[in-house]
Amino acid sequence: MSELQNQSASKPGFNEWLRNNRMRLQVAAVSLVILLAAALLWFNNATSMQANAALVVEVYFEGEYRIADGEWMPIEEGVHISSTKGDVTLRGNLHMLDPEGNYVGIYRGDIPVAFYLNHIGLTFYEGDGEPCVDDSENPLCGKSSCAESWTAYSFMGPEEELIEIVVHNPHAFGNENAIDDMLSKIGLWTGIEFEKAELNSGASGRNIGLMFVIIAIMLLGIAIFSTLIHVKNTKLIWVLGALTLCAGGYYVYSSKGVYFWSDSIATNTTVLISSMMFYMLFIIMLITCVLRITSRVGNITVAVLLAADAVCFLLPVISRLYFFDVMLWWIFVQIAANAVIAVCLIKEFINSVTHMKWVYLGSLLPLISFLVDIIGNCFGIWIGAIVSQYVFGVLFAVAVLMVLKLIPGNINAAAKAKELEMERIVLNAELAESRISTMMSQIRPHFIYNTLGSIEQLCEIDPPKAGELVHDFAKYLRGNFGELDNPKPIPMSKEMEHVRHYVSIENVRFPDMTVTFEMNTEDFNIPALTIQPIVENAIKHGLMRLERGGAIHVASYETESAYCVSVTDNGVGFDTTLLLDERKHVGLRNIRERLKAMVGGSIEIESTVGVGTKVLINIPKEAKK
Repeated sequence: MSELQNQSASKPGFNEWLRNNRMRLQVAAVSLVILLAAALLWFNNATSMQANAALVVEVYFEGEYRIADGEWMPIEEGVHISSTKGDVTLRGNLHMLDPEGNYVGIYRGDIPVAFYLNHIGLTFYEGDGEPCVDDSENPLCGKSSCAESWTAYSFMGPEEELIEIVVHNPHAFGNENAIDDMLSKIGLWTGIEFEKAELNSGASGRNIGLMFVIIAIMLLGIAIFSTLIHVKNTKLIWVLGALTLCAGGYYVYSSKGVYFWSDSIATNTTVLISSMMFYMLFIIMLITCVLRITSRVGNITVAVLLAADAVCFLLPVISRLYFFDVMLWWIFVQIAANAVIAVCLIKEFINSVTHMKWVYLGSLLPLISFLVDIIGNCFGIWIGAIVSQYVFGVLFAVAVLMVLKLIPGNINAAAKAKELEMERIVLNAELAESRISTMMSQIRPHFIYNTLGSIEQLCEIDPPKAGELVHDFAKYLRGNFGELDNPKPIPMSKEMEHVRHYVSIENVRFPDMTVTFEMNTEDFNIPALTIQPIVENAIKHGLMRLERGGAIHVASYETESAYCVSVTDNGVGFDTTLLLDERKHVGLRNIRERLKAMVGGSIEIESTVGVGTKVLINIPKEAKK
């Protein structure tokens, strides 16, 4: 026992160190994030300052267009040309302006012209020559590598000849503004200078994304650490880390110039779309963590959405579908899932307390922003998850503050839980020792000898009575030995069975002794071997010192807050000040400690010399719960 206590007292001070340094850890975490953000912003500014002008002259396309076999329409600045209603033919010429904005003339030259392709392909027609097909999604060009990319073409024909560019779009959604973007981003491909300019134009978004990736790795590291030390609410940190990782991936791969940062077109599309899919999945999972009355619906929604995401992710791998095309199906599933979760949040909002209403309102924001982004992309108002990115940035800042507040408290709770666990181990060992001491104190050799002597005598004069005594004695021994290893309290009815067997044995030796029972309630639990030793003490120290007779009354009843058991005798009584030295009353000390540890109970003793003794046990009703 002392070894266990010493081990508990001499545990390494790591948990205590965590508690004592809680504020330092918070400040260090916040400072690290600030320094990381500052470093990335500095890097972004530094690279932007190094950028050189990529375009010597400005190039633009002037002419007319038609959609499919429709009528020809003039290309006008600011007038939208839909790219989702069929192939579009552009007819006209490339014109150029000098760096000061003065018109130079029709462009023809050795420097290729760069075209931005947002999931579209181009076929160039110049004069009577063979057309040049530049379409990564055309089956004739091999396996689809659907993505955003750049291509270049050198126009070398006579200036008076018109150029025709056929824009092919294999998708009926998602890139409504593809032609507008292509026409607005035409430039001269001046080699490394052009690529550097495009890279720098997307540096901010890319650096923000990389910052989120780094923070996500930090959060996942914290989640691993929290899991190892059994911190509560670790699931929230895991989900937030995964969510931040997906958001960071989307920021990086949706930034401008990503084609020159990662030239694997298939990889770019896969990472971008999967980041979007799993970002929304983890959003739903994070929201589900705060649901209460609708948590089951939330968990089912997460399971269905996870299965749908897996199907959408695998379909392009096992079929001829473009990865971009599965987005339409995924969007429908995601909108349905968002609607279900939104209903759950509204129900939670109605039934929640005041401080949780803000949580449920905030949880609606990413669901609404997703829907707004879908509408904006469908109508060609903007490209990508613009609103979702801003909403994520705001919610992420709030979430980080919550996590920084949550982690130290959870670390303290984990440290406290470890201390309580050690105390529980020590307490269980003490209780085991107490049960052994109690059992040994009840089975004294003289009691066994006296009982066996009584059995021997009754076998000669009253064999049936001897049989009953053997039965009671066997039940008594079984009760003592059977409860030796029981760490839990037992029903009061079972304890009283043991008492009655003991009383039946003693009644054989002391037939003029009276023991009565008044059990008004037995619907509660009590530590084993609690009442029997009290009754034995009443017989041994109270009634046996009388000249004859004596009575014991055992009663149980309940009050509003507790269950009570009283053992009253009219024996010789004693001076209760003698009980102050519990070293001389091991049995009583064991009963008191087990009552407190196992059921939160207490014991009171009243005694008057020459009148008798009353022992009262109180067990709070909370112990029954």
